[in-house]
Amino acid sequence: MCEGDLTIKPDAVIIGAGHNSLACACHLAARGWKVAVYEQASEPGGAVKTGEYTLPGFRHDWAAMNLSLFAGSAFHSDYAPELAKHGLAFAPTGNPFASVFPDGRWLGISNDVALTTARVRGFSDADAAAWTELTQAFPGEAESIFAILGSPMNLRAISSLSWKMWRAKGGGGSLDLARFLMMSPRAWLDSTFESDHVKATLAAWGMHLDFAPDVAGGAVFPYLEAMAGQAFGMVLGEGGADTMIKAMVAMIQARGGVVQCNATVTGIRHSNGRASGITLADGSIVEAEKAVIANVSPTALARLTGGTGEARHQRAMERFQYAPGTMMIHLAMESLPNWSAPELKRFAYVHLAPSLDQMARTYAQAKAGLLPDEPVIVCGQPTVVDPSRAPDGKHVLWLQVRMAPALIRGDAKGEINATDWETAAAPFAQRALDIVERYAPGTQSRILGKHIVTPAQLEADNPNLVGGDQVCGSHHLHQHFMNRPARGYADGTTPIKNLYHTGAAVWPGGGTGAGSGTMLARKLVGK
Repeated sequence: MCEGDLTIKPDAVIIGAGHNSLACACHLAARGWKVAVYEQASEPGGAVKTGEYTLPGFRHDWAAMNLSLFAGSAFHSDYAPELAKHGLAFAPTGNPFASVFPDGRWLGISNDVALTTARVRGFSDADAAAWTELTQAFPGEAESIFAILGSPMNLRAISSLSWKMWRAKGGGGSLDLARFLMMSPRAWLDSTFESDHVKATLAAWGMHLDFAPDVAGGAVFPYLEAMAGQAFGMVLGEGGADTMIKAMVAMIQARGGVVQCNATVTGIRHSNGRASGITLADGSIVEAEKAVIANVSPTALARLTGGTGEARHQRAMERFQYAPGTMMIHLAMESLPNWSAPELKRFAYVHLAPSLDQMARTYAQAKAGLLPDEPVIVCGQPTVVDPSRAPDGKHVLWLQVRMAPALIRGDAKGEINATDWETAAAPFAQRALDIVERYAPGTQSRILGKHIVTPAQLEADNPNLVGGDQVCGSHHLHQHFMNRPARGYADGTTPIKNLYHTGAAVWPGGGTGAGSGTMLARKLVGK
């Protein structure tokens, strides 16, 4: 997949072949720029890749699995026919996610409004009424929220967006939305629902983006995942999440661009406040006519430049804060888990996160450097949606163990003495599998193959996942919106002229929506 001959000086040199880099390169190439992408790994995609990590014929998504954001992105909207021509294919499902609880009850969100509302009513009539109210209001609220999340974070864009919102929603409605965007998941859930089961089902989504129940600014993510899941379902990649990566690489190469793997960048060349190119590990230099674009962590940007030329920006890069890590467990399965409710076998995701208090405790333990006593388990069942990922009748499970400390200082349960991931991996993974076993007895007896990926291994594979942080930096309010990755630089610019920053560390942040890459490319070409 990584190939191409660099015969002329490129207009843009891009560091890293994550999906934001590739989306940026595609748009620039479509506007006539010559682009060259350099990736340190042996294959492109970063956290979005697929492989046979357990047994032949079982295809596992390395980290990212859910491609709903990409399917609904501005980039996909612009290039859907071309991407499809290059092999992009989606596997949609009307049953995106569910939660199962220790008492045997469960709640699933499906894109059948009446069915989902009835499930909520099974826990509370008042919550069903609240759910109906949220459902009816979602189209209008979504328009405003998606406008914010899809807008560049600069003063002109914010001023225009604020004025449009004020005209559409009025002063009170605009202030209500601003208040909601500041709320923690618990604050919003407690003010909206009465059932602890309903609250936990939605709050689990906050843990995907570093928002434990009591972290300000996190309410919007459980809200959007619930409402969008009901409205649109979920989209996986047919055959694996790497379908989007393969299609974008093919687009770049078809337009004369280069995607070069096994090419580690050791420095960004700049002088007199202007970037001119990059230095590779073999000592070769690649110059750029117009732009050097770095899809790297803020820490790496500071290191590769040797200093960004502005003390405040340099300090922000060096002190950028990362979220707790994640352990991945890939399982080749004889069959799906024998859940307490057979209906759970229909869902793409099943969350094992029984309460807001447990999620808050898990997060606090991981932040303190402890292996959590009961981590949150995200059990992905991609073969329910896309049977092509496993041999006939077999399945794969995609387990995210959230949260996990980057550096282990101890074990909250007092059972694991190891403080290095190489030694702690097996017992901590067993803890996670034992949790799954409680909800679905017999699961471990159905395992045909297992592959554990620790936070340390995630970072070794992709340096942007610092400490195993899959979203390349906390999304807490001090590091989000105009502050991602630093105040004044949320549009991808840096203090060094012609050097630009993209990836999950840059607004709008983590996820598969390719937002930062798309917005940067549009900025560079003026449309």
